[in-house]
Amino acid sequence: MTKFNPETTAVVLIEFQNDFTTEGGVLHGAVKDVMDSTNMLSKAQQLTAKAREAGVTIMHAPIAFSPGYIEITNHPYGILKGVVDGNAFVKGEWGSAICDELEPQDGDIVVEGKRGLDTFASTNLDFMLRSKGITTVILGGFLTNCCVESTMRTAYENGYEVITVTDMVAATSEEEHANALKFDFPMFSKPMSTSDVLAVL
Repeated sequence: MTKFNPETTAVVLIEFQNDFTTEGGVLHGAVKDVMDSTNMLSKAQQLTAKAREAGVTIMHAPIAFSPGYIEITNHPYGILKGVVDGNAFVKGEWGSAICDELEPQDGDIVVEGKRGLDTFASTNLDFMLRSKGITTVILGGFLTNCCVESTMRTAYENGYEVITVTDMVAATSEEEHANALKFDFPMFSKPMSTSDVLAVL
């Protein structure tokens, strides 16, 4: 594969927040095994540092809700019910903060307004990417089969070249993670390992 052009490439880091990444986080226990199996956090640090050094745009896409989750239905179901029941990703609290390992640096962009699964849906991500001339997005984060997959599908539909980093994502079970990587990711992206991405940055 030819090298990525840093001027037209962005790394989008989805929900690398304490409630997922860090001991004591509400949902950390649910994703810890998959994270550990790929050494995901260390790889994300490595890829992000090299991409930043190469001049690639780094974008952080955290999810956060006001106390009481007033932005969503009073009767959540599915994945958002788990968020509400666990009191996860509350704006201004430790759990919703981006983890120390991937703390945004000068020049990084923090995407604001994410309230649901697809990063494009409730943010101006598409506008920012297009205004910067970005044509390739490199995705990593949580959950493999939820927010990463939702964002991947929309990026594909919107005409971006989509790279999903297979060992820089995690789900709540190895089965769900592996299923998404095997069956879904190849349909809507070009799946690559961290080492493969690093080789062409």
